[in-house]
Amino acid sequence: MADDTGDRTKYFPAIEKKHGGPISIWLDRVTDLGDAKYPEQVAYLRDNHGFSQAHANALVMYVRGSTSSKRFKNPDDYFRHLEPTPRKTAKAVFAAITAERPELELVVAWNHPMLRTAEGAYVIGLSAATRHLLLNPFSGAVMAAFAERLKDYGVNKMTFKVPLDWQVDQDLLLALVDARLAEVR
Repeated sequence: MADDTGDRTKYFPAIEKKHGGPISIWLDRVTDLGDAKYPEQVAYLRDNHGFSQAHANALVMYVRGSTSSKRFKNPDDYFRHLEPTPRKTAKAVFAAITAERPELELVVAWNHPMLRTAEGAYVIGLSAATRHLLLNPFSGAVMAAFAERLKDYGVNKMTFKVPLDWQVDQDLLLALVDARLAEVR
């Protein structure tokens, strides 16, 4: 299993144990697929050899030259890659929440900034797209409970869209966070 560094080679012992042989056999099989695209390579390992998505992804991405799944070392590193307007909004989102809930820790997980509890439960996350920011309270139940308050936003099953230059609604954010905290505690 991978550790906090995002090092894909940490999966290799588990792959060898579950699927047999040295890792070089599996690396060669992926390399032998030549110019196959990522989905085809992953499907080959999953369909023909019973690989999990995580193990297939680790092998394919390693063969493709990506030795780490980590793009950002910390939240500031993530924010630096954003354009000025979404950077300002993203920072304001987290500042509005942590001003009232300072016990939450701002971390990068899955290459996106997120707030989590001391116990490791994710409370709210953010990702930046070209034309909007997506906020994720990590709960379909929370999203459903707030459907009326979120109706003016682009709402998906687990996320909602805000403009890149959103005037942060601290009351809404804190209500979402508190609902999620009630779920995980």
